[in-house]
Amino acid sequence: MTTRVLERPAPPGRGAARPSRWAAPARPVWEEPPTRAGLAAKGTLLVLACLAVLFPLWIVVVTSLSTKQAITEAGGLVIVPGDLTLIAYRELLGGGQVTRAVLVSLGVTLAGTLFSTTVSVLCAYGLSRPGSVGHRFILFTLMGTMFFGAGLIPTYLLVQTLGLTDTYLALILPSAVSVFNILVLRAFFMGISPELVDSARIDGAGDLRILWTIVMPLSRAVIAVITLFYAVGYWSAWFNASLYLNDQTMMPLQNVLIQLAQKQEIPVGLGQAVKAGNLSGLAVQMAVMVLALLPVAVLSPFVQKHFKKGMLTGAVKG
Repeated sequence: MTTRVLERPAPPGRGAARPSRWAAPARPVWEEPPTRAGLAAKGTLLVLACLAVLFPLWIVVVTSLSTKQAITEAGGLVIVPGDLTLIAYRELLGGGQVTRAVLVSLGVTLAGTLFSTTVSVLCAYGLSRPGSVGHRFILFTLMGTMFFGAGLIPTYLLVQTLGLTDTYLALILPSAVSVFNILVLRAFFMGISPELVDSARIDGAGDLRILWTIVMPLSRAVIAVITLFYAVGYWSAWFNASLYLNDQTMMPLQNVLIQLAQKQEIPVGLGQAVKAGNLSGLAVQMAVMVLALLPVAVLSPFVQKHFKKGMLTGAVKG
């Protein structure tokens, strides 16, 4: 006796070839296919935009690595690299004012970023809880500071009264918290599912434990973006130092860069090298610029992937 096996018909489209993972998405029916001229124009504009950004950086880096003779032959800024040397970086990082300024900027950036991020996260979490005491009044008060400020003179008198002049705290506390960053964090925290918080509260978890074990792991993207904002702000800040610091040895790197750009003075320890003809003052200026740009250029690509998820989601939710 022959047993007949019934075959189940394949679902529609089962045998069809699957689209490639890297295939371009389907174009809407109302959108015309791009022309060759349009594609060429887009490619040309992108190349020109990249050159407009990279070409000045190329000049700065090449000039900082060029010898005094190469800079003299080029008549200033060097475009085509010739004789390259690291003498400018060795002199800058060999001790003296620039080395101290780099350490000051690093210390202020690390301490200020940690303090500002911690305060912003705690404030935003408290304002995101509907049952917190006075959260609406505090929220409107913080938002009011975005439109109305006390001014420069009252701020300076406050810092002077608190005894913060000629201290590193004057570089952190006056600009420690950004209300915009708090609002972005608050909007993101309010978008987290309330069931997760309620279940943890039923299990006996307090607010700090909920924040540390539930809210912060779900908010890594937005916290990473806010942390980068604070870090770049502290690293690039120069106004507070010029206003509240009188001791030149306490100046951060950005203020030393301003002094070099204005040609007020050569950093301590480099005057003899410049006078001896072994080092060009222009190479020193470009080398300080490279040192000022290096941390931001290194950290930005690692946080770039969080920008869309962190900023857009935090700005829309809530």
